Amino acid sequence: MNKNILFVCKGNSGRSQMAETFFNSIFQTQIAMSAGTEPDKEIHPFTIKVMEETGIDMTNKIPKPLTNKLMSVVNKIIVLDNELMQLVPRGYLAKTECWSIEKLFGKSIEDVRLTRDKIRRRVTLMKDF
Repeated sequence: MNKNILFVCKGNSGRSQMAETFFNSIFQTQIAMSAGTEPDKEIHPFTIKVMEETGIDMTNKIPKPLTNKLMSVVNKIIVLDNELMQLVPRGYLAKTECWSIEKLFGKSIEDVRLTRDKIRRRVTLMKDF
């Protein structure tokens, strides 16, 4: 049985997109999606650059809004920012966890690389959910 997971951050232009992409490249029998509470218009250029460094092309990715429908069709929701936990409707809290990954806004490319590596480690450690 396929299980679906949803990664959530504010802009869906960095952290959650990286998590979705790493997850889908590692776990072929499960599907990850991502969304943002306030989606940006495009993927952040540093996100594209640091993912390119790992051999992953994200130029065609598009930020998507978080919806109740998306939350209802997944088995697990991972919120990448403590501040966003308050936006998760009560009915979805049982299948939600928070990873507390720092925001990328205003960070240097070196910091974005560190965040990428942290997200990749966290995703790689996911066995089953």
